[in-house]
Formats: sequence, structure tokens, C-alpha cells
Amino acid sequence: MTRKSSRAKSARAGKAPDCADDELSALGDRAAGIAVEPASAFLSEGVWLFCSDCLTVLDALARKYPHGCFDMIFADPPYFLSNGGITCHAGRMVKVNKGDWDRSRGPDLNHEFNREWLRRCQRVLKPDGTIWVSGTHHVIYSVGFAMQQLGFKILNDIAWEKPNPPPNLACRYFTHSAETIIWAARSESSRHYFDYDRMRHLAGGKQMKTVWRLYPPAREEKSFGKHPTQKPVALIERCLEAATREGDTVLDPFMGSGTTGVACVGLGRQFVGIEQDQQWVDVAKSRLKKALAKKGKQAQSTLSASPLFHQASGSNDGREKARDQKRKRTC
Repeated sequence: MTRKSSRAKSARAGKAPDCADDELSALGDRAAGIAVEPASAFLSEGVWLFCSDCLTVLDALARKYPHGCFDMIFADPPYFLSNGGITCHAGRMVKVNKGDWDRSRGPDLNHEFNREWLRRCQRVLKPDGTIWVSGTHHVIYSVGFAMQQLGFKILNDIAWEKPNPPPNLACRYFTHSAETIIWAARSESSRHYFDYDRMRHLAGGKQMKTVWRLYPPAREEKSFGKHPTQKPVALIERCLEAATREGDTVLDPFMGSGTTGVACVGLGRQFVGIEQDQQWVDVAKSRLKKALAKKGKQAQSTLSASPLFHQASGSNDGREKARDQKRKRTC
């Protein structure tokens, strides 16, 4: 099979075609040659979206940037809980069926998938970069074990407490009212960034604890579409403020409706999002356009030049050193 026919077959199957390393420098109508649908990379300098599976994009980025290119990753992977269960929504009993992507393939295959995407994320993190991964008990123990197997340095496990969880209809368990977020550095030798002073300020002058009480997404955050696993912007903003500086580059390999991108735009971080479902890429575009407009930026259909994809390695050393001199605390 020729390369051209292979790419066409991949597009018909809804999968990302193969791409050469240098194609990542040509971000345009087809998202660096990775995205299947046209115009999947867009908006403005500092925002990129890829309509593809995350493993394909991460492999391409790792080939082009073998020493890493992201300061932080926030990942909300499949929880593997869509297996015929029920829950309560708006006072009614509904099935827990978020989509085929959320169905369990069994503990062994689920764990293999978690190892594969985490391994790729580790490769594209900068040496001192960190990753945040959210999950319920269906997946978070596998994620934590995979991180240990791969050599990440686990820093904290955050309990996101939801003040208004749905009731437990079976009345045979405690009401599920929290999710776990694991925060980890790329390796044991990483000197990760932590804005201790900012977190202390948010905690009213005290050290911030690992239990965060935050409400689910407000109605306004779902005005363009209701993603079944959408996180509140406030949750992502706290992670960003804790672990990144203004101008840093953040990746979300399971972008969904673009919440991480909205938080990045609001806080002045660069954002790269990967999502395989065109429906949610479109929702993310709408949300990001609104966020950019709120920041007074002009939304565009093509991308401007950016240090991440257009400058040679090492050309940002001066700026990074200047930022390092301003860091508040390094652990």
C-alpha cells in the first residue's frame, strides 16, 4: 500500500494519518498534518487544537522535541465506568453511559492503555515539568501504579470534594462525592515549580491542604455543549496557578470541551489540546473563541508564529532563564 492510500484509508477510518516530523512546523488548516478534519488548528498565537487520538500526536511531538516541550499536562482520561450502571441527574434515574470511549476493556487492557498514554506524556514533558491526572476509583489506582512503574515522582494526591453530589440510589454505598487528582513530576530528579505563596494566599494565609471543595461546572460553562466529564474552570485554574508561570505551555491530551484551554487563555498560558471527537473539538473552538474575545484578542483561522513550533531548540533559553530568576519557589 502506498503512503498516500494509507493516509486516505486512515482518514476514512476516523484515525490520524501518519506524519513526518517536519509537518509539525507547518501548523495550518490540517493541524500540522495530524488532524483528520480541516481547520482543526486555529485561533491565535498560543492556542492549538488537534483532532486526533492522543497517542498519534504525542508520538509526533516526542520525535520532534526529544527533550520535552510542555511545562505542565492536565489529563482527564477515560474512567472506564460506562458499563450499564445508573445515577441520579436532575432528580431522575439515568444510565451511566458516557460513550464507547469510556467502556472498560477489563483491568489488564485498561492499565495497558494508561501506561501507554502516560509514557508518551512523560516523553513530551520538560525535565522539570509536572502532570495532573484526575479520576475516580475506577481508574485512579491504575494511573498511580502506572506512574510508579514509569518513574514519575508523585507529589500529591488531591481530593476534589463536590458540595452537591448526586445521591446514591442503591442505598448500599456511601454517596460518591469526590474525585482524586494525582500531581506528579516527570522523574525523581525533577525540580518542579510550585507557587507556594499564591496557594497560601488562596487559602486565606494558611498552607493549602489537599482537599479542595469546588462546585461542578456552572451552567455558563456548558453553554456551547454539555460534555459528560467536564471539569470546572476553577479547578484547572488552581492547578495552573500552582504549577506554572505566565507564558508556560500546557497540554491536555483528552481535551473534551476545552476547559483546560479556557483556563490557560484566562491566565496567559499557551495551550495545546488533543481530542479525537470532532463534535467536542467544535465545542472547544467556540469556548476558546469566547475566552480569547474576553481577553481582547482577535480570533483567527490560522496560527501565528510561536516558540513551541517555529523556533529552533534553545532559542528561548534567555527568556526561560529570566523567568527562572523570578520564580517564587522551587522544590
